[in-house]
Amino acid sequence: MITSPAVSSPASSFASLPRFNRPTFLMCAPEWYDVNYVINPWMAGNLHQSSRDTAFSQWKTLHHHLQQIADIRLLHPRQGSPDMVFVGHSALVQHGVAAISSFAHPQRQTEESHLRRWFQETGFLVWDTPRETAFEGEGDVVFDATGDRLWAAHGSRTCLQSHRHLADAWHTSVNSLHLVDPRFYHLDLCFMPLSGGELLYFPEAFDAASLAKIEEAFSADKRIAISEIEATQFGCNVINVGENILMGSVDTDLAQRLRNQGYKVTELNLSEFIRGGGSAKSLVLRLSDMDVTHGSPVNS
Repeated sequence: MITSPAVSSPASSFASLPRFNRPTFLMCAPEWYDVNYVINPWMAGNLHQSSRDTAFSQWKTLHHHLQQIADIRLLHPRQGSPDMVFVGHSALVQHGVAAISSFAHPQRQTEESHLRRWFQETGFLVWDTPRETAFEGEGDVVFDATGDRLWAAHGSRTCLQSHRHLADAWHTSVNSLHLVDPRFYHLDLCFMPLSGGELLYFPEAFDAASLAKIEEAFSADKRIAISEIEATQFGCNVINVGENILMGSVDTDLAQRLRNQGYKVTELNLSEFIRGGGSAKSLVLRLSDMDVTHGSPVNS
């Protein structure tokens, strides 16, 4: 379902859509951020426990570090939408096409119109998702490191039917994965393809059939399995820009293991956002194409 500009197929208009020649991300400041409701397991017990001042400080630190390696566009936060700061859940972007999320919970559906307007005004082709087909942006779906294939999850928050709808937007193949642990209700909490061809993932979040797909696509030497402790500290929820990784603090040697793979890793305190169910990757939305975002692969 295409809303703007009106064309017969996304692929036919790629050439005229926004292009970024540097890694570029969208962010939204936590001006109204709070844990006002419970729509995921991480929010339980954290109602109104977050500090907006601390969240703003942590967000600004992330913004500062990301600005050293990428360009940043800003989305204006809206009162009544406290989770807009998790802008990574709002859409999936590639080749100037933005597939807008269809949030499962009414509390986040208020964000959709703001994102749709921003993308339309910025010149993107908007690919709408039917309301009955739940899909939550890069929280649920990611391109592989080359941008040639989609990895998509379904479970408590996302419909399996959304996967084909999204694949049609870019006329690409999609690998569907089933999430079975309610703590990892989004793919970005347990699965992250990296620029060097590795996969950062938490195996226990997936069913056996999904693990078989993962093991077929990524050889054993490319799979970086993390522990439950690392997963519950959102060790997979990282921002990867070429050889750089920005991630929330994890109380293990995970950062060093990633450095051993050739990455430059920066750990940041993002504790206020974990209360709401997100970390570094959830706080940004990639706008640049995958080849631009990653540049030369780490292990090339």
